[in-house]
Amino acid sequence: MSRGFVKEDDQEEAPFIPPRAALPDGVTNYVTARGMRLMLEEREQLELDRANATGSDDERRRTKAEIDGRLALLNERIVTARPAVQSEEAPSELVFGALVKVAYLNGPQQGTVRTFTIVGVDEASVAEERSAFTAPIVRALMGKCVGERASFVLGQTKQELEVKEIRWPEPE
Repeated sequence: MSRGFVKEDDQEEAPFIPPRAALPDGVTNYVTARGMRLMLEEREQLELDRANATGSDDERRRTKAEIDGRLALLNERIVTARPAVQSEEAPSELVFGALVKVAYLNGPQQGTVRTFTIVGVDEASVAEERSAFTAPIVRALMGKCVGERASFVLGQTKQELEVKEIRWPEPE
């Protein structure tokens, strides 16, 4: 049909689909058991929201289009997820899924001790003390043992860290 016969008001704006957390190309989508559970729960909620969409026909169509877009992105993450298996023994070096306590040895955070868990990109949250395995601080620390040091650049400052503790987090 010719564009001359389409009313301007009939053109629907594409819904905004918020992107998921960045996962660099070619990087395996590692997830913790908790991270996988959260993604599956998110999918169930989105499917429920889609089934219960209300409003006018246009509102329901827009709502469902947005949910469909979010579901497509989420399903891609679920399909590519590689759940990490936690051993029975405490980790001797920092690995995916472990909890680490580090001390800042220099820079603006000198003397600060931080504890965080290494998780997948969809589960990362500074407020919950969960850092993605792709974060610069984590990449610098991976494979280190208690007592070893690592450095990374934060802004324009080279930060020196010392690993104080490595263990599995408490099950949730």
